[in-house]
Amino acid sequence: MTVLARWCLKRRALVIVLWLAVLAGVVAAAGALGSSYSNKYDVPGTESGRAAERMADAFPGLSGDNDTLVWHTDSGTVRADAVQDRMDHALDRIVGLPGVASVDGPDGPHGTGTDEAPAGDAKQRISQDGHTAYATVVFDAPADDLDPKQVQAVVDTAQAASGDGLTVALGGAGAGLTEAPQSHLAEGLGLAAAAVVLFLVFGSLAATLLPIITAVVAVGTASAGIGLLGHVMTVADFAPMLGMLIGLGVGIDYALFIVTRHRKNLRAGMDVDRAAQKAVAVSGRAVVFAGATVCIALLGMFVLRLSFLNGVALAASLTVVLTVAASVTLLPALLGLIGTRVLGRRERGRLAADGPRPEQPTGFAVRWSGFVERHPKLLGGLAAAVMLVLALPTLGLHLGTSDQGTDPRSSTTRQAYDLLADGFGPGFNGPLTLVGDLDGADDRLAFDGLPDKLRNTPGVAQVSGPEFDGSGSTGVITVVPDSSPQSKDTSDLVERLRGDVLPEAADASTLHVDVGGVTAGYDDFADVIVGKLPLFVGVVVSLGSVLLLLAFRSIGIPLKAAVMNVAAVASAFGVVVAVFQWGWGSELLGLGSGGPIEPFLPVIMVSVLFGLSMDYQVFLVSRMYEEWRRTHDNCRSVRVGLAETGRVINSAAVIMIAVFSAFVLSGDRTIAMFGIGLAAAVALDAFVLRTLLVPALMHMLGGANWWLPGWLERRLPRLSIEPPEEYEEEYGDAVPVVLVPEPREAADAPLVRS
Repeated sequence: MTVLARWCLKRRALVIVLWLAVLAGVVAAAGALGSSYSNKYDVPGTESGRAAERMADAFPGLSGDNDTLVWHTDSGTVRADAVQDRMDHALDRIVGLPGVASVDGPDGPHGTGTDEAPAGDAKQRISQDGHTAYATVVFDAPADDLDPKQVQAVVDTAQAASGDGLTVALGGAGAGLTEAPQSHLAEGLGLAAAAVVLFLVFGSLAATLLPIITAVVAVGTASAGIGLLGHVMTVADFAPMLGMLIGLGVGIDYALFIVTRHRKNLRAGMDVDRAAQKAVAVSGRAVVFAGATVCIALLGMFVLRLSFLNGVALAASLTVVLTVAASVTLLPALLGLIGTRVLGRRERGRLAADGPRPEQPTGFAVRWSGFVERHPKLLGGLAAAVMLVLALPTLGLHLGTSDQGTDPRSSTTRQAYDLLADGFGPGFNGPLTLVGDLDGADDRLAFDGLPDKLRNTPGVAQVSGPEFDGSGSTGVITVVPDSSPQSKDTSDLVERLRGDVLPEAADASTLHVDVGGVTAGYDDFADVIVGKLPLFVGVVVSLGSVLLLLAFRSIGIPLKAAVMNVAAVASAFGVVVAVFQWGWGSELLGLGSGGPIEPFLPVIMVSVLFGLSMDYQVFLVSRMYEEWRRTHDNCRSVRVGLAETGRVINSAAVIMIAVFSAFVLSGDRTIAMFGIGLAAAVALDAFVLRTLLVPALMHMLGGANWWLPGWLERRLPRLSIEPPEEYEEEYGDAVPVVLVPEPREAADAPLVRS
């Protein structure tokens, strides 16, 4: 690491140019090739997956996405001449737009040049009260392949017909593309908030800009790289924003650790190059270790064997790797470039006038450390109570469909959703698709009689079909529930159909019917995730515990860390459930109404939160461990460790919270979930767990914190993340480093070594 830092400092201009060239090259390549993300979260092998595959094979003409254009009159009916003339004109214009394959309204297809009588299905496109009608807009490609500008033209043409008591809206996967965030407001606000915190910490504009520049270059390169990654594997559409969210948070924090160390070295009297070399040699090693733990946690998603999660894991890991690389290469080059201006003007003047002087922890951090030592039981109990109360909503976690009914009320997709639900029933927005595999006359007869049985099934509002493919080997029945797609009642109906109704209907035949549709697909996905979640959590927690066991030679430290990580995740999910599932404040934040939590959210958040929690755990406990080896005084070790690391932990946490919270304004519900969940977890981890509950427990446990059976001690390999030997005497409060064993010093050593 020292050699790398020295090389980057000597060739600082080359390093900066290389990074900018890589950024420009990757961005240019991504711009030329375009993006190829997926919003399909299907799980192969599930019942809903089989239904979708059979539908695609039997009815290939339905491969394009269908959107629904809805219009509603406040008074009168949609059959009024003025309304019909206006909507016929709009539909005729829409069918001629690029990307539109066909438009079918209440009066039949538009743009065909014929006067066909409306089909039976078309007659049902007007609500019973006559105030609401809809048309089906069929695009010529799936939503993943649609051009958002073409869809926006459809939305604009439709909404141009609104006015004079007529409301027009467009819903569906295609229209959802127009609601995707187009600006970078969230990223800009996150960076601005981070800059304010950095300036308050450093008091220097130059020092403030360094972590931001480093993070922006790394995250920009990673974001473009994720776009290229989407061409070779399945990458979820939210992966770039998630990578940016994680990258900005950890990238600024990693640079903060190194810049903090560099400034301390300068104040100790070192020249710029030597100060930067030592900062990278010490804090840089810690950054590499921290980044590795985050990547290990993220790559743990591979144990789930879900292709789109593999893409998310690689995308987020790529971002973390590039932020670490920029922190240990680009950052030292920038430090060498700006020289002593990394210190504020007053600090430079004081250093020139008074010379270097030893730094000792003072202020609130020292007082807080002593306060926790005097009241460990009270404060530990209070912290545990806070975590428990916040975790309680997690018991009601409902994984499932989060559709356009949770979009903001001002969006055209939400307006279309509500109009359809009011006019045709809540289940209209998420019909179930029953796909039958027919083998012979008996199967055909049983399938023909199925609609009558379905109409008498509780929870069913409407049944249409059956329809058959050309060979007659596949039949389709559409079932409209009497509850919304997000409702648990709809999930119960899916279970009732699969477990009772369909097996009973096929009792005298070989008929096999699969239940598909939006709700069925998300329920199947949630079942797969929940079934694999214990394995995933077990693997990630076990790997982290083994790492801490090797680093700190203790049984208690890894066990406490595992419990703390689980507590942080549970409490963060409690906040997510309250905001997004219960809807507490979600409309005020522009996040729409309450609804189920995305099934993949627990997996990704566990990965990210575990990695971030490990950073703080190692950072805090490593300083305690060093003091324990010096003095074997547990109270002193915990007090010194908390006093010397508290300020840096809190500063890093505030930056992450600011960045994560800004992504609530992204306009994307999934990213907002990540933003609020991660911000809550980091806040609880830094301000409740690491600076309150962990030290309180360590005070109560005493020397048992550091206990390790002798037989295990002899067999464990030694993990040492340490600076070069000549730097050991320099390292201090800003470096999460595990030192090799050294001779025990006197127990009455001073609080801080100068």
